[in-house]
Amino acid sequence: MPDWRSRTSRRLRIVDAFVVIWAVAGAYVIRFGIEPDFVAGGQEVTYVWLSVALVVAWWLMLGAWNSRQSRILGAGADEYKRVAAASLWLFGIVAIVSYVLRFDTARGYVGIALPVGLFGLILSRWLLRQHLNVDRQSGTSMSRLMLVGGPSAVAHLASSLSRARHAGYLPIAAYTPGVSDSSAPREVSGLPVLGNTPDVRKILNAIDDCKADAVAVSAGVQLHPQSLRHLGWELASRNIGLIMAPALTDIAGPRIHTQQVAGLPLIHVTTPTLEGGQRVAKRLFDVIVSGLLIIGSAPLMLVLAVLVKLDSRGPIFFKQDRVGIEGAHFSMLKFRSMVVDAEDRLAELTSLNEGNGVLFKMKKDPRVTRVGAVLRKYSLDELPQLFNIFAGSMSLVGPRPPLPREVEAYEQDVRRRLLVKPGLTGLWQVSGRSNLSWQDSVRLDLYYVENWSLAGDLVIILRTVRAVFHSTGAY
Repeated sequence: MPDWRSRTSRRLRIVDAFVVIWAVAGAYVIRFGIEPDFVAGGQEVTYVWLSVALVVAWWLMLGAWNSRQSRILGAGADEYKRVAAASLWLFGIVAIVSYVLRFDTARGYVGIALPVGLFGLILSRWLLRQHLNVDRQSGTSMSRLMLVGGPSAVAHLASSLSRARHAGYLPIAAYTPGVSDSSAPREVSGLPVLGNTPDVRKILNAIDDCKADAVAVSAGVQLHPQSLRHLGWELASRNIGLIMAPALTDIAGPRIHTQQVAGLPLIHVTTPTLEGGQRVAKRLFDVIVSGLLIIGSAPLMLVLAVLVKLDSRGPIFFKQDRVGIEGAHFSMLKFRSMVVDAEDRLAELTSLNEGNGVLFKMKKDPRVTRVGAVLRKYSLDELPQLFNIFAGSMSLVGPRPPLPREVEAYEQDVRRRLLVKPGLTGLWQVSGRSNLSWQDSVRLDLYYVENWSLAGDLVIILRTVRAVFHSTGAY
């Protein structure tokens, strides 16, 4: 086992023990003080021993639910789900046992230990992720990965993993079985190609040469199913991970379901739900949250309106025609952050465009006012869009609202962005904003359209707060 895996696993065991002891001991002291005994159901129950048993059981449950597996550490929600499941199952068992044996377990004791412990465990996992992410950005604490597949599939997988270093996979070499010697490349996306013979023994030799911790088999691999099965057996005997990377891109986990049919793991991809109850839930969420935000931010918006009016000549609000859901046009509201004739001066600045081609952006746009520069830096100019959200032309989370001239330049695939309402924030907002290329902006927006969920919206909103304070890509 690589050093970082054993080190992280050992650290997790220690941290879990500390958090669980802290939560249970704290609950005991708050509920009972220093009194060790408590009479319940006619029998004397020593809560000291109950606390010790609860600590040990909680720690073991976290291990039984595989919440310390290196495969799930550092990325994704699976780790948090397993921590929560292990904790809830444990306290569910405690409740059932107490009911069956007629033990009147103190509710205050359980009511403190569970939420405090669960919060502490999740917080500790999050802090560990930050530490792992720092290491992985520098190329350490990662699994060394050899990619097996066709050249184009290997290149795509390598570029995708390089954009997600926090996931902990470091591509170090490639193997392209079945590619002819005359057309076999020596490198794919900067990775050395160690061979192209569709032979399990040659692949294993290549793995030994590059000292890989895991093997990712991607699309275009020309290996017989029986050979692939033997490869899996050999890798398992060497404690080397086998990862199957199908040619599915930008598909979220909830849409993927595996079904065993005749010994084959068939992957089902469900169609994204864009209508019905989920759309009603999203609209209800938008109305409630935007209404509360309008009430809460009203004093701030009043101050900003005065500052905009005093800073330069012109109206307080800037109205611009934007394209919304299914191509419907609407007037988007913003605090005016530019001079009055900004649109008329756009043509003379086109040659200075620092955006991504389709979108016009300048880091030091001469049309921006002094107050406007501050508003843009912290996205305060977008606060009036809360009224657009409340009225129904926009949503709290969604793709960036495009201009009509941008929509005219859309390719057919890009038009799928118009299947949902544009948003005040979105994946583009929390992933770099103006620093993104056009291709990345489109990819993020289409990913959102294809994989929308209310839980995903909540995560984006939380990430937006951090993005606004960092003001990355805002100009």
